Amino acid sequence: MKYFIVGYMASGKTTYARNLALRKGLRFVDLDQAVEERAGCGIPELFAARGEACFRELERQLLRGMGESGDDFVMATGGGTPCFFDNMDYMNSRGETIFLDTPVDILVERLRRERFSRPLLASLADDELQAFVVRHRASRLPFYLKAKQKIG
Repeated sequence: MKYFIVGYMASGKTTYARNLALRKGLRFVDLDQAVEERAGCGIPELFAARGEACFRELERQLLRGMGESGDDFVMATGGGTPCFFDNMDYMNSRGETIFLDTPVDILVERLRRERFSRPLLASLADDELQAFVVRHRASRLPFYLKAKQKIG
C-alpha cells in the first residue's frame, strides 16, 4: 500500500508520515528531500536558481516515479504537491491519501519560527504572515479536500 500525506506547510506531514511508516512497517519517503537530492541543492536554492516551475516539474517527476514503483511506502508530500498538475488525482489513484487539517493558528505559530527556510514565506514580515497563510491555505484547500481521509 502507498500512503500520501498531504496538507499545508508546517501541518505535521513529515512527523505523521514517519510515525505511520513505523506503525505499518513501511518505508518513509520525504518528497521534498527527494527533490533536494535529485536537484543537488536545497529547495530555497532551487527556487532562486531555477524558479518554482522547475521545482514543481521535478517534484511531479519524482512523485510519478515513486508512485509507479512496486514499492509500498508512506510519503510526506510538499504543501503544494497536490495543487499542481493532476498530482492529487494521481495520488488518489495510486494509494491512500490523508489530509492533515491543522488549524491556522498552529500553522502560523510554526511558520513564524521557520519561515526563512521556506521560499514562499521568506520575504514576509511578521504582521503579513497570518494573512498570507489564511489566503494561501484557502486557495489550496480544494485540492487537500480531495484526499480520501481527513485528520484534524
